[in-house]
Amino acid sequence: MEDVDTTSDTPLTDALEDAAEVHDLADDAAAETIAEAAVEAEVVEATADRGAEVILSEGLAEAATLLDAGEPDAAEDALAQSISDAADIEEAGEEAAQEILAEATIEAAVMEETADEIGQELVQNAAGAEEAVVEQEYLEMEAAQGDGELAPGAMSPEAGEEVARDPEPTPEPEPVPVPIPEPEPVAEAEEAPAPPAADDPFRGPGEWYVVHTYAGYENKVKTNLESRIHTMQMEGKIFRVHIPMEDVMEIKSGKKQIVQKKVFPGYLLVKMDYDNDSWYVVRNTPGVTGFVSAGTGTKPTPLSKREVEKILVVKKEDHTKPAVRLGFEEGDIVRIISGPFADFNGTISEINPDQAKLKVLVNIFDRETPVELGFDQVSKV
Repeated sequence: MEDVDTTSDTPLTDALEDAAEVHDLADDAAAETIAEAAVEAEVVEATADRGAEVILSEGLAEAATLLDAGEPDAAEDALAQSISDAADIEEAGEEAAQEILAEATIEAAVMEETADEIGQELVQNAAGAEEAVVEQEYLEMEAAQGDGELAPGAMSPEAGEEVARDPEPTPEPEPVPVPIPEPEPVAEAEEAPAPPAADDPFRGPGEWYVVHTYAGYENKVKTNLESRIHTMQMEGKIFRVHIPMEDVMEIKSGKKQIVQKKVFPGYLLVKMDYDNDSWYVVRNTPGVTGFVSAGTGTKPTPLSKREVEKILVVKKEDHTKPAVRLGFEEGDIVRIISGPFADFNGTISEINPDQAKLKVLVNIFDRETPVELGFDQVSKV
């Protein structure tokens, strides 16, 4: 996922342009300030050099006069003094020039920093305004839906939020005894081939495209895009809208729970035949900020078959063995909450996610002793 097209004018794109313009103006002003300071520093140094030359010339003339008067020692002292005075003037000029350049550099940095702050404020204000507009559009759409009846296949906004699942299966009610009739002999029928899986990502026409949305609005965007597809009669061009999810086992307060997480927050996948009409329906859904394209082109780039297989094809083992999100790492200090070492603190030295085991170094009688514990037997301090 690389570039996101922003061909539609929005408050955020306008703010980004304004921020860039402010930054350019600040850069120009900073460069002009430093250039003027450089000129002023050169003038100061040149003036100091001329002053040093004058003093040195006067010292040489005075030394020559004293030599003619037969006072060589006085001539030598006068020449040494003039050389020292000239050096002092040159040094003072260099220091003054450096000070001018330093002040100009600081002033230029302040200009650029102020421009950055102004640009950030413009972007933040625009982002807040745009989010408010998106939220208002959702409220208006929800109000227009009356009783909240969604288009076929639409998800509720809460469908993609983190949902804790009970790892224990719900017991089924005991079956009521029913008289079993005598089986009648029937001819063996040939086993029909299994139909393709309903969630096969390659089933049907169209290609998969990646759409960028506001983070946290993925489910609302999916719901309203599916509704727009239905109301605008685009079922023949836009076929599926999908948010990749994964089951993750988390350890919280020493307890295991399986939750659903978005694989790519801020993105959803759309299977469609790309043209101007389908682009318009997707791109102008509230909350959509653009399509993802490869390189610098503005035309969206469909996912390759390999990418689709990697993102959408669900393996069987994925259901039986969810990813583990531990909540702690090696070196963390944990408190043992159950077992013979309950209420002891220790340091995690090794983590074995496959066996859901930890090795914790516990201080027992002033010696660190490794203790093997389950994930549910510890909590993070």
